[in-house]
Amino acid sequence: MAEQNLTPPVPKKVEHRREHHGDVFIDPYEWLRDKESEEVLNYLKAEAAYTEAITADEQPLRESIFNEIKDRTLLSDLTVPNRIGDWWYYSRMVPGGQYPVFYRYPALNEGDEVVRYTPPTVTPGEVLEGEVVILDCNEYAKDMEFFSLGSFQPARNGKLLSISVDEKGDERYEQRFLNMETGSFLEDSIPNIAAGSFFINHAEQLIYIVPDESWRPWRVYVHDVGQGTEDHLIYEEPDNTMWLGATMSSDRSSVVITSSNSEYTEVRLIPIREPKSEPTLLIPKSAGIEYYAEPLNIAGEQHLLIQHDYNALNSELVLADMPREGESLEEYAQRWVPVIRHSEHVRLEGFTFTATHLVVTARADTTTRIFLAPREQLPIQWRRRRPAGVTFMEPAGFDEELYTASVLRAENYSPVLRIAYTSYLTPRRVYDYFPMSQTLLLRRETPVLGGYNREDYRAYRDWAPAADGTLIPISVIHRADLDMSKPHPVIQYGYGSYESSMDPMFSIPMLSILDRGVIYVIAHIRGGGEMGRSWYQNGKKLAKKNTFTDFVDVTSYIAAKPWADAARIGCYGGSAGGLLMGAVLNLAPEKYAACLAAVPFVDALTTILDPELPLSALEWEEWGNPIEDPEVYAYMKSYTPYENIRPVRYPAIAAVTSLHDTRVLYVEPAKWVAALREQIDPSSPVPLLKIDMSGGHGGGSGRYTRWREIAWDYAFLLTHLGVTK
Repeated sequence: MAEQNLTPPVPKKVEHRREHHGDVFIDPYEWLRDKESEEVLNYLKAEAAYTEAITADEQPLRESIFNEIKDRTLLSDLTVPNRIGDWWYYSRMVPGGQYPVFYRYPALNEGDEVVRYTPPTVTPGEVLEGEVVILDCNEYAKDMEFFSLGSFQPARNGKLLSISVDEKGDERYEQRFLNMETGSFLEDSIPNIAAGSFFINHAEQLIYIVPDESWRPWRVYVHDVGQGTEDHLIYEEPDNTMWLGATMSSDRSSVVITSSNSEYTEVRLIPIREPKSEPTLLIPKSAGIEYYAEPLNIAGEQHLLIQHDYNALNSELVLADMPREGESLEEYAQRWVPVIRHSEHVRLEGFTFTATHLVVTARADTTTRIFLAPREQLPIQWRRRRPAGVTFMEPAGFDEELYTASVLRAENYSPVLRIAYTSYLTPRRVYDYFPMSQTLLLRRETPVLGGYNREDYRAYRDWAPAADGTLIPISVIHRADLDMSKPHPVIQYGYGSYESSMDPMFSIPMLSILDRGVIYVIAHIRGGGEMGRSWYQNGKKLAKKNTFTDFVDVTSYIAAKPWADAARIGCYGGSAGGLLMGAVLNLAPEKYAACLAAVPFVDALTTILDPELPLSALEWEEWGNPIEDPEVYAYMKSYTPYENIRPVRYPAIAAVTSLHDTRVLYVEPAKWVAALREQIDPSSPVPLLKIDMSGGHGGGSGRYTRWREIAWDYAFLLTHLGVTK
């Protein structure tokens, strides 16, 4: 490292007074929030230049890792075709291309269901006779610094394609429409919308959502495609703690509008045929429950299938008629008929339909599994009201200890369920499952070039005791030929927020870590969803510190293992996991040799105290409301990374961010790095701020750009763990 020959930029100090509940905090770096200021931009550019210079000696390692990722990746890889209407749609990557190219190919309408739903054989790098290019994203984005495709929806009649495009990284999209028969875009477009939009009524109309100034999705509109008429506001969510979403119901009868936060929900239905009519509210948020509902026709009458947590912490699934005006939740629930009863050990995560089956995903002991039941059993269950009258089956063939199986595609008009399967050792597979014949067909496994052999690696579950006796699940991944009786460097990853689970997933870039003799550990700490709803609740609001202490306790457990070098443990996390990194470093900086904090939420209290900032009010259900509650304020102030830096030696730290991130603003890591340099022991390595001046929350756009960003992150950690060859 050439650190002693370089001087980091020093930001000026401007006193900014923050006062709440009698507490005063003087923030000298709040002025960095002014994104339009030339002085701020110049400072950020100076930070970027300093980081580039100070890490210049890591460039050979970065280049090696980048090339390893590229060389293991099939540069002409493709997706498995999806059938929509009378066409198969799929995408290819091309060597040198940052973005996919989308195609379509005519489908068969004759033969049995397996024949009709068997996709064409598309070979990487070869043209399929009869295929048609419908959108080349490389050509579309050739003059853009940033490109992200938010939605891609072909109409079932094969005439129109709806896409939404983000050109800045701020997750505000422009909606456009392509005539797939002529190859020309319509003049019709919709600016500044959220990503999730969809056609209804034979693509004559489009449902879309608009975010407010704080980036909260809050309005649902219907747009008459190509008509030039004013868009109709369907619903506006005035509560700034609620996130608005809209989907089409599985039976394609309704638009389902969901207002939700992490604690309660409201669902409204609008008939597809009358999208400008008044929405029907099912259960009001005053009931205080989380639920999701889908309409279901039974004997010619509209019923509902509801997944809810009313007196059911891990949720249960019930059949119901439509609610009656003025009745209480308790009265309504008395008419519910169970489909899947509540379990203390199984967390229901979602449901959908194929043409013939109900599909349910559920998590038990960290692993999500898929279950199916014939749809014909549901009306029988409603009539008979038996306690356990629905019989579920599970696709056979998923037998690894640690794996992730998820529903990729299930549609009301299709007999096939498409499933994605992966593990730490198995590259992503795509299966088609035909439940009527219980046939599971492998459609594709993502190739890994260079002779990858899964037997060369190991992945398994262990359990680390927390200070309060709770056992924390951890995933351990390493090369099979590693001598586990000797100490090795370790990278420990964690997240632990929003009930998000860090499920097993194959990663080509991770091979570059494992092949260098590093052991990768994922800490499934409280605040995530791996062990059910209570696991999440015990790591949020006034129990949030469990998330941080769990991570440190996992580190202590690892450090005592004969296979871990306690002096060479690096920690890694992003977004809310970046807050985790900051809190962990304040708690136990001596336990880590290096820390990579990606888009870190390290000034959480300042952000959440200002409801005008992007997404701040939505965070109150996760962290608590420090504006109204002095106990929440004091609790958050006691762990927020920016406000709890200690004058002791910290490890090597890199905070990675992007100028246009709307989820965690660049100013948080910028302030944090400035405060770290000022307050930690001077013997510490100088903390670094790596900022992409054109990217968003996920960094830059394009696969080569993303690979270089991953290579930068890994090279930083490996360098400070002493792994440079």
